[in-house]
Amino acid sequence: MKKKVLFVCLGNICRSPSAEAVFKHFIEKIDASDEYEVDSAGTSAWHEGEPADPRMKIHAKKRGIELTSVSRPVHPETDFDYFDYIVAMDNDNLRNLKEMAPNKEYWKKIFLMTDFSSGNHYHGVPDPYYSGSEGFELVLDLLEDATEGLYSFTQNHHQK
Repeated sequence: MKKKVLFVCLGNICRSPSAEAVFKHFIEKIDASDEYEVDSAGTSAWHEGEPADPRMKIHAKKRGIELTSVSRPVHPETDFDYFDYIVAMDNDNLRNLKEMAPNKEYWKKIFLMTDFSSGNHYHGVPDPYYSGSEGFELVLDLLEDATEGLYSFTQNHHQK
């Protein structure tokens, strides 16, 4: 049975689609794609139906990573049941996800992306939307750093 991972930020156009793409890129490189189903969503529907931010796509492409998803909001009525791991990009979205969860039992599925970082110098992945190039590069650095830790966690703690 596939492990199902949902990455979540506010608008689902910068951080969470990048996390989805970085994780997919990683599992493809290690030939583990068939073990996972990966998606991304936002705690808001502000950008529903839109592709990832063009600036984020440019920075990811420089690293050989393609952002192909289209923004969608989290669907509390289905996503909390369907996904095994719901990974928030920051504390605000972590809190929003806990509020959206049908009940507190689902909180055990909700994680903060930087909890899986090797360096863990950041408590959350900062939103690059209003920043320059350095903000988008930082997001990708943090996501690449945390991806291997998340992968290891899902391999060692998966129960379904």
